[in-house]
Amino acid sequence: MIFAPVIPTLAVLLLAALWGFSVFAGWGLEAFCSQGESAEDCARRLDTVATFSSVFAVIGAGCSLAAWLFASPRSYMSLMAGAIAAWLAAEGVLFVGGMLVG
Repeated sequence: MIFAPVIPTLAVLLLAALWGFSVFAGWGLEAFCSQGESAEDCARRLDTVATFSSVFAVIGAGCSLAAWLFASPRSYMSLMAGAIAAWLAAEGVLFVGGMLVG
């Protein structure tokens, strides 16, 4: 079965956008910082979680970039699958870490 390269690319872009908004646009602060807690304390702890999550985000970005720039048609899907897995791990770390600090 042949997949269009657009489908995994859109999946990677959507996951990257969700992660980016959660880390840089304040979605994580809104989701995981409670009303009774100091905003500075929660932001500092959430920054630590985002730092650990960014390791997976960098791997996901690297895999997707390698898939588009260097991969043969046969290795494209395996690199994109790795990119999607890394972005899901980045989201998972951010969510679980946010639940623990929140």
